Amino acid sequence: MLGLPNTIHALLFDLDGVLTQTAKVHGVAWKEMFDAYLRERDGDSFTPFDPRRDYDTFVDGKPRLDGTRSFLQSRGIELPEGHDDDPPGTHTLRGLSNAKNDLVLKLIHDRGVEVYDGSVRYVHAARAAKLPCAVVSSSANCEDVLRAASIHDLFDAIVDGVVAKRDGLKGKPAPDTFLAGAAALGIAPANAAVFEDALAGVAAGRAGDFGYVVGVDRVGQAEALHTHGADVVVEDLDELTNGTTPPEAKA
Repeated sequence: MLGLPNTIHALLFDLDGVLTQTAKVHGVAWKEMFDAYLRERDGDSFTPFDPRRDYDTFVDGKPRLDGTRSFLQSRGIELPEGHDDDPPGTHTLRGLSNAKNDLVLKLIHDRGVEVYDGSVRYVHAARAAKLPCAVVSSSANCEDVLRAASIHDLFDAIVDGVVAKRDGLKGKPAPDTFLAGAAALGIAPANAAVFEDALAGVAAGRAGDFGYVVGVDRVGQAEALHTHGADVVVEDLDELTNGTTPPEAKA
């Protein structure tokens, strides 16, 4: 019914780009923040942040601080880490990250949160099948987004940026947060499926030896999702429920 191997007994979902359409909002916020910084640093001759290539390669799926660091390193820019309370826009990794967070919160407030209807139907089907479900997200705003989207009650556990910081978990592409999600559901990784749209997230699912990794292709990167470790790639989770033959379980 769910298009998964019969060895899968729990489901772990990324948030942005899988359940909600907030990945688009994050892309806008990253671009606005980085372009403002680069323009101030390099003047009008600066090279803008590419909301497709740079977003997918350097920031998508990663904790906010790691995304800031990764993109700046791609431009040969090294900044001090700074402090959690650095004012937004301060020329530190945390100051720029704080500016990005303020921007994304404003965009979510102004635009609201849209879900992917196919994903929500899929989660409802999983709940009807008595499968426990968790959200595993790098976002520190995960719970707020889930509540704004009215889907918070569908999940048994949430492992987000707040939990990762509290428990010292490495961010994606390390598997730590997904492993914590499986542990919260009381399920071994081999019996859990990961649902991810980000290359870093798919890599995390594969690094954690999860039983099945589903890549969700929202932006035309199916080949890259496969390369990073997805067992199957779909454009929408409805495709899994429309399949006629479940995949073979892993040996």
